[in-house]
Amino acid sequence: MARDYVSRRGFIIGGLAVVATTGALVTTGNAWAGEPEIIDCDGWGARPNSDIVPIWNQRPVKILVHHTATPNQADVSREAADRLARGIQNFHMDNRGWLDTGQHFTISRGGYVLEGRHRSLEVLERGERQVEGAHCTGQNVVAIGIENEGTYTAVGPPTVLWNRLRDMCAYICNQYDIEPTEIFGHRDFKDTACPGDVLYGMLPQLRSEVAGVLGQHLTTRVAMKESWPLLRVADQGPAVAAAQHLLRDAGMTDVQPSGSFDRTTSDAVRQFQTVHRTEEVNGMIGGESWPLLVRAVAPGEDGEAARAARVLVEAQADPVGPGAVSLVGAEDWRRLLSTPTSLVR
Repeated sequence: MARDYVSRRGFIIGGLAVVATTGALVTTGNAWAGEPEIIDCDGWGARPNSDIVPIWNQRPVKILVHHTATPNQADVSREAADRLARGIQNFHMDNRGWLDTGQHFTISRGGYVLEGRHRSLEVLERGERQVEGAHCTGQNVVAIGIENEGTYTAVGPPTVLWNRLRDMCAYICNQYDIEPTEIFGHRDFKDTACPGDVLYGMLPQLRSEVAGVLGQHLTTRVAMKESWPLLRVADQGPAVAAAQHLLRDAGMTDVQPSGSFDRTTSDAVRQFQTVHRTEEVNGMIGGESWPLLVRAVAPGEDGEAARAARVLVEAQADPVGPGAVSLVGAEDWRRLLSTPTSLVR
């Protein structure tokens, strides 16, 4: 795949002409009345990117929803939104050593939508290419990343933030011909709690609302989407027991398949993550570790992986006999793990 680059000053080198931005507040397109207004990088006082920003000659195929894991502050002013954007950029550049803000867009608790990484807005307006991000390893050239200010582990986002997130996702889907079903959470691809349990649980609603804005309709089943469960200390259920069997299959034999995610299990996960050099070594099993843990299971097979599969099959509402278990790949495992009975929290 070919790609162009954005210079340190922000001009595109290669195949894209420069689009001038004239003010702090940029209104994108006119597809529908609820279209979001987006504050560009100049508008919130961004620093220059420290190196060229790659732009890929391809359209993104999905959207990743994040939360900033910052306090759910009461200040919902424009000034607070600008400070948030500057703080994120400073952290990403100074602490993580990145060339710019990692995500493409940020939404404040006051409902202000801000461009994150330079030229993300300009390229989105054209709807043909993608600015390479740094919001999720493995997804940065195929997914648009949106950070939502706050921590949404125990509470949901403010209505105004939610509405802007819906409108922004609809605009991105419209520009790039992305299906609303292709809206994911950060944890779908990494071992992280992001975007928080509550906001992650609202993603089926987000997909449905985005579809509605685009004049589409999603059934509940389609909007739910199969996903890897996030497992942490104190979780219980068949999904935990299956993970414990799979850890034993991977050589972590100190783990006992009790169905309760204890400290021994967490330590084993950390060891597994270290061996496989995952991005996070945090003892949680999410969208990065699951695909590394699971493997194909043949009918009639015995052993730890087969026992993991049987635990999940037997937890189904209409279980089948153990001899019928046959899992070809990760998609089969994810389908089993997506069932409501697989995890108790």
